[in-house]
Parts: sequence; structure tokens; C-alpha cells
Amino acid sequence: MNEAFTGGLEPGVRGGRARGKKMLAGIAGEVHEPTGIGRCRIAPLADASSASLHAFISENVEPGAMVITDGWQGYRGLERLGYTHDRRSQRAARARGEDPGELLPAVHRVASLVKRWLSGTHQAAVDDAHLPAYLNEFVFRFNRRRSRSRGMVFYRVLELAVAHEPVRYQDLIVSRRPRRVPPVPPQTRGHPPSLDRPPANRPWRRAHQGRSG
Repeated sequence: MNEAFTGGLEPGVRGGRARGKKMLAGIAGEVHEPTGIGRCRIAPLADASSASLHAFISENVEPGAMVITDGWQGYRGLERLGYTHDRRSQRAARARGEDPGELLPAVHRVASLVKRWLSGTHQAAVDDAHLPAYLNEFVFRFNRRRSRSRGMVFYRVLELAVAHEPVRYQDLIVSRRPRRVPPVPPQTRGHPPSLDRPPANRPWRRAHQGRSG
């Protein structure tokens, strides 16, 4: 179990638990023995506090399982929730001359994959309002990456689609263009006001008309 920032590129902001425009997401992954990664769960977190982390773990990790985390204080108290907690301090690993990244290889790999997927497939153009949906899509793909039954995968997609509320295109776009109002035809026919002029004073025309009569 770990947490990481996901979302679009943000100049001047590095990783860690610093606040920024990116969204903090909790990542839980199954660790197979001796090696391998099973299923994963990813969901946005409000922050890295104990309340947010404990709620994510309670919702996505089976009670009684062993939860492996780093030494962040927000993970303290998992034993009271019925979990076996294995804390692995990155500071202690550095002091021993070990690579801190090897303490949680499964979730670090999943975090790297989801960031690469967002940056590659979606060109990092992911708004925070739609990021939860993208994370759910990644989890669906990752957990079925070894599935040999493509028909069942398609069935699950349809099953989830019909159970979801309908989403309109207008609900996805950021700005809406105002609807173009059709022009109203004029009620009366005639010259526009700019062409209405008084009769011209041309006496030669009247004289010509008198002689011709």
C-alpha cells in the first residue's frame, strides 16, 4: 500500500506528499509469493491523513490481510482495524545502504504504469474532475491483463455500462458554445432606412413630361 500523485504535468512540483494541482491517489496491490503482482485498487484521496488512508484500506483491502506500507505516520493504527501491519522505513533502508524503492516494489511499479499510461495514452491532458474515471479504467485493464476470455471482459464492460448513470457529451466538455439563434425575417418589405430619400428636385423632368403630353 502506498500513495502517489497522479494527473497532468505540473511545472515546478515534484513528487512526495506536497500539495499541488495533482490529485493524490491511494494504490493497493496484491503481492504474490515469491514474486509477481496480482490485482490492484486505485482511488483518489483527499489527503495523506490517517482518516483518508484508513478509509481507503478498509474499502479495498480484505480484513485480516497483511498491509505493507512505508513509515508514513498516516498508516499507524491499522492493527485496530484488523490488519497485520508491516511498516518498512525508507530512512532506515537508506541508513543500511539499501534502495528505498525496493521496499514496496509492487505498488511502485503500478504507480509508474498508471503515470506512464496517463502521459502516453492521454498525453497528460487529464482534468481532475475526470481523473477518477481514468483510474477506474486503468484498474479494469490492469486486473484483466492476463485474461484469456475476451468475451467475458467485453461482457463485464457492458455489465458496468448498463449499471452506470447515462453520461451526455455536454456533461464531459468544459465550455459550452451558445446555441446559434436563427435570423428573423423582416415583417414588411421595402428599402432599408438608409436608402429611403425624399424625391429629388428635377424640374427638367417635369418640363419634358409636359411637352410630351
